[in-house]
Amino acid sequence: MTYKAPVKDMLFNMRHLADLEQVAQMPGFEDAGLETAQAVLEECAKLNEDVIAPLNWEGDKYPSSFHDGKVTTTPGFKQAFKQYAEGGWQGLQHPVEFGGQGLPKTIGAACGEILNSANLSFALCPLLTDGAIEALLTAGSDEQKAIYLPKMISGEWTGTMNLTEPQAGSDLSLVRSRAEPQPDGTYKIFGTKIFITYGEHDMADNIVHLVLARVTGAPEGVKGISLFIVPKFLVNPDGSLGARNDVHCVSIEHKMGIKASPTAVLQYGDHGGAIGYLVGEENRGLEYMFIMMNAARYAVGVQGISVAERAYQKAVQYARDRVQSRPVDGSRNTAVPIIHHPDVKRMLMTMRALTEGCRAMASVAAAAYDAAHHHPDADTRKQNQAFYEFMVPLVKGYSTEMSLEVTSLGVQVHGGMGFIEETGAAQYYRDAKILTIYEGTTAIQANDLVGRKTARDGGQGAKALAKQIEATEAELQASGNVHARAMFKRLQAAREAFLDVVEFIAGQAKADPNAIYAGSVNYLMLAGNLMAGWQMARALLVAERELAAGNDTAFMQAKITTARFYADHILTRVPGLRDAVVEGAPGVTEMALEAF
Repeated sequence: MTYKAPVKDMLFNMRHLADLEQVAQMPGFEDAGLETAQAVLEECAKLNEDVIAPLNWEGDKYPSSFHDGKVTTTPGFKQAFKQYAEGGWQGLQHPVEFGGQGLPKTIGAACGEILNSANLSFALCPLLTDGAIEALLTAGSDEQKAIYLPKMISGEWTGTMNLTEPQAGSDLSLVRSRAEPQPDGTYKIFGTKIFITYGEHDMADNIVHLVLARVTGAPEGVKGISLFIVPKFLVNPDGSLGARNDVHCVSIEHKMGIKASPTAVLQYGDHGGAIGYLVGEENRGLEYMFIMMNAARYAVGVQGISVAERAYQKAVQYARDRVQSRPVDGSRNTAVPIIHHPDVKRMLMTMRALTEGCRAMASVAAAAYDAAHHHPDADTRKQNQAFYEFMVPLVKGYSTEMSLEVTSLGVQVHGGMGFIEETGAAQYYRDAKILTIYEGTTAIQANDLVGRKTARDGGQGAKALAKQIEATEAELQASGNVHARAMFKRLQAAREAFLDVVEFIAGQAKADPNAIYAGSVNYLMLAGNLMAGWQMARALLVAERELAAGNDTAFMQAKITTARFYADHILTRVPGLRDAVVEGAPGVTEMALEAF
């Protein structure tokens, strides 16, 4: 099955919802307007459609393999990664001073979607490297930046995050890996790290591990964790690679999905200690690692959109080709392609609307990130930072849960053939499952949304967002278009339900935390649904204007229809979620533990 990058939809979002031309007014982004975006996306699409997408199913059939401490990636991956690196794609949104292209996240995120749609397993290597680059840019010393960043940005070296240990998953206070200070200022690292994506592979000359460990004598809990650079090969003063460090892959996992991505168990210090270099200050490791995690959480949300898009395209192709049953309206006396049947159209529209809604939400969030980091006005930066931080758990949590629904529907559209591996529909479903788990499960995103993003300021930030949504409702109400009026009704009801939940959380956060957290995932799904629906409402208004002007009528008509579907079939879920959060806690909390 061929993959076609949805460049037109991405550019629509950038132009009309994320306001890329406004981003291009900011210092450092002067050359990053729509013309640049289109050129970059088209080039990105070409590489991914022609080179990387064809390797996706190959990776599922012939996963990475482990032998004698070495990992060999899927045939073709190494060559494809070389092309990816030589094209400058790893450095797309990283600083020019270290060899990157310095493009805004608004463009970078769209390229990330294309890469992940083409091949989720392959894309994980650049994704983790991006996170490691972000952490070093923020917390690394000038010397560390000079040694590592140019090689990582060029794609010659890759990066990893090493958090998890056998006894320390989501609770990082249990991290036991230790770091012993040495007289020369380095540290010796000892311990075992698990679930390390691309922790060992054959696609790059060096792997730069960023590792959480405790310095001898450090405080217990999260306060005593430090962050270290532990390269696979030590780096000589002239920048060439030196001795092999004492970090070794002892096995890779056998997984349900993303099979081509090697998930390593890494052992540090079996032969005297791995040499590590402290990043920033001792005992501030978790703070630095959160820079990586926030970058990775947004990127994983984009992965959800990516795999949903790929599953949708495959389902549409199958529905056009598969002939089965006569139309229910009796319009033909012979069997027709299943895309004619109303319920198949319902499934395809659900897949399409969810994917487009989440793509629009992610694009708007990326533009806020760009403004938060580059806008000349301090207040504007602050407002955009608050908006972006509110959106990260939604982009991550809602988009990945959405991808499970969409990829499951993709299998359903294929019917019995979807359950057969040879059709390829099941791979997307299996690959999507990890997205709701790694980089913080859906529940962890929901806890973040409740605790840090809603309860902490008494719901003020959430209410400010609701005010912006209300302004969109006024535009919808003023429109004479029947679809806009329908969207107004649904968006208003969803916003009011959201405000009820925000009031409930702000009011009960201290008095009854169990009740709040019992509904946290439902709140996340409600908020994500609303924010994506808000962007679809904005898209509908734009498409209405463009249609009236006679611009790209087929695309704009489809956008209006998709937004209307979102309003009637997806935004309508929100009031029920409100009831589950505000009134549903007893059903969760009151069951006696021994009754389970």
